[in-house]
Parts: sequence; structure tokens; C-alpha cells
Amino acid sequence: MIRKNKLFNDPIYGFISIETELILQLINHPYFQRLRRISQMGLSSLVYPGANHTRFEHALGSMHVMQKAIDVLILKGIKINLKEREAMQIAALLHDIGHGPFSHATEKTLLKGIHHETISLKIIRLLNKSFDGKLDLAEQIFIGNHPRKFMHELISGQIDVDRLDYLKRDSFYTGVTEGNINTDRIVATMNVRDENLVFELKGIYSLEKFLLARRLMYWQVYLHKTSLAAEMILLKIIQRFQSLIKQQKGIINKNNMLFPFLKMNPSETIEDKVLVDYLSMDDSDIIQLLKSLENHNDSVLSQLSSQLLNRNLPKIRIRENAYTDEELDKMKCKLKCDENDISDYFVFNGSISNQTYISDESQILILDKKNHVYPIADAITYLDFKQFSTPIIKFYLCYPKQYSSL
Repeated sequence: MIRKNKLFNDPIYGFISIETELILQLINHPYFQRLRRISQMGLSSLVYPGANHTRFEHALGSMHVMQKAIDVLILKGIKINLKEREAMQIAALLHDIGHGPFSHATEKTLLKGIHHETISLKIIRLLNKSFDGKLDLAEQIFIGNHPRKFMHELISGQIDVDRLDYLKRDSFYTGVTEGNINTDRIVATMNVRDENLVFELKGIYSLEKFLLARRLMYWQVYLHKTSLAAEMILLKIIQRFQSLIKQQKGIINKNNMLFPFLKMNPSETIEDKVLVDYLSMDDSDIIQLLKSLENHNDSVLSQLSSQLLNRNLPKIRIRENAYTDEELDKMKCKLKCDENDISDYFVFNGSISNQTYISDESQILILDKKNHVYPIADAITYLDFKQFSTPIIKFYLCYPKQYSSL
């Protein structure tokens, strides 16, 4: 294992070191460099102007947190060999490589029904072929097929390196201080018992802050109603564009970036060719598409593209109970559209949910001074973990600004 003297200067952690030649080669690979052109927070910059950071930065940050976690665990007597150390960092580095343009904003339309983690695994396997199987161990850790469970929990768990980085990073770039967690303190309290990741009792307040920060960041940032409206408009634009191509209404172009995704069947395995097409796309392609559609002869495409490019977004109302079909139809009647289906692009509804703690999955385990291990719910008795574990669902209605609400 060759140690490289390669550093990235990060505004969150300072210098991030690259420990091996293989990791450096992965960072320099075009599939990973693409993440420089994928926004970490989708269209959130329309609400928080500073939120222009990328998946590239987040991936490096997650790897850095993994480095720190490994150092802490080794210091506490947990045996992690050099191959495992490298593989854990690679798994952290590549965990989000499957994100599409504007991150979550386009996932529902490009590769319908396929989660970005599934795509990440496909890309890891593609990379593994080109690197002659050197990512085998990283892949096992990524999918949880490694006997040492804590390694996967650090990649995908209740408190993993992904969440420890994105909460702190997104808080920094948005200026929303409610999300600023003490990542160093949480990592310093990590330990392993029976190959499970545990957290020492002395870090209980930092863990509590983590849970509260995650809850608040989702309501205040990730599920902000303006960001939600913008992402839904982008989804509607792509849906309309794909619909017109299928109907052969004058915009068929097999060279168009969206064409390979029109016949995708969610139940089928993603073909490597489609995956390569997907990996050629980034935020700039979507922006260019919007600019080309702003003056399109289809009124839906032109209006929606103009709204998104110029931040002239629709009104969005969020409430506790679902909107009825009658309420939706009442608002659609105000549009007076020539085509029956057009109203669905301008008036639409849906739901959002926020679940802070998923108690039926890998629980956050606490290690006390007597070497006893128990769930965090038993350590913080004044917090209602039943409520934390219950998804909070809210319902939204989007409609043009010029029409009054119901």
C-alpha cells in the first residue's frame, strides 16, 4: 500500500488526505469526477443561495470521516488491517456515485423506480471490472456482505459517515445552524462490540443533537416547500418532454440525452449501455435542456422551463390532511386549458414525510462504563422515541401563483 502525499483543502475539515494510490485513481476516474457537476442539494440554492456545493465534496468529506472513525477504532483496540482500511474508505467515497443531475430531483424520471444506491452498486461493479477486482472488498462492505457488520453500519446505518458529513456540510453552506452537529465528538465516541457499531455513553448529548438536527434539517431545508415546488416543476418538464417524444410530436431526436431512458422498465436490470448514458449526464445538461425549451412551441414546456430558469415558481400549500380530488379539480378548472391533460402539469398534489429514527432497522447502540450495550431509547428516556420513529406525513398542493388558494 503506497501512501500518497495528496491533499484536498476542505472548508469543513481542513486538509483531507488521500491515503493510497487506488483511492487517488478512483477520484481521478471520469465517473467520480462527474460528481463535481452534480449539486449536493438539488435545487435548494433557489432558497439558500450558498447551497451550491457538490456531491464531489460530500464524497470526499464522507471518506475523511471514515478515516477518522477508523483511527478512533484502531486506537481502542479494534483490529482493522490495511486492506480493510482502504476498502472502507472506498465504500464511503463511492456511496453516492449513483446520483443523477441535481441529485434526487431527477431520479424519479430518468431511472424510474430505481434507487440511487442500486445505481451506485452497479457503478461500483463497473469500476471493479476496470480495476481488475480491486474493489471486491469495498463492494462487500457496501452491500453488507462482510462478516464485520460495523463496517457496513459506518456506510449505511442510523449514524453513518454519509449523514455525519452531509448534515454538517449542508448546514454550513445553507447557513442553517440548526443542522450543525459535532461530528468530531460523535466519531470520538465510536466503538465496536460483537462486530456492531456502538457509541460510548459520554457522547449521548452529541447523539441527541444529531437526531434533533436531522429532524430540523429535513423540515427546514431538505423538504422546504419552495425547493419542493422547484423539484416538482423539473420533474413535470421531463415528464412532458418524454410524453411528447413518445407521441412523436415533432421533437424526436435519438441523440437527445433523455432518449435512452424512455423505454426503461423499472423491473428490469439496468443495461450497461443505459448506465453509461446516465453517467454522461450532469446538472449542466438539464440547465441546457431548460434553456432550449424556454422558447419551445409547446406551451407547457416553455412556461415550466421559464418558471424554473427565472425562479418564478408556483404557489405551494402544505397541510396535515390530504387534498381531495374535488379540491384538486376545483383548482384545475381555473386553468381553462385547451388540452385535457395539460392541467396536470400546472396543478398537482402529493405528500412528503420525515422520519428521524428508524427503530426497526439497525438501532443506535449505547455502550456504558460497565460494558453494557443497549438502545439509545433506554439512555435518553426523556425523548419520545416512539414519536421519533413514526413518519410525519404532510400533504402539498401546487398551483399557479395567479390563482387564489382553496
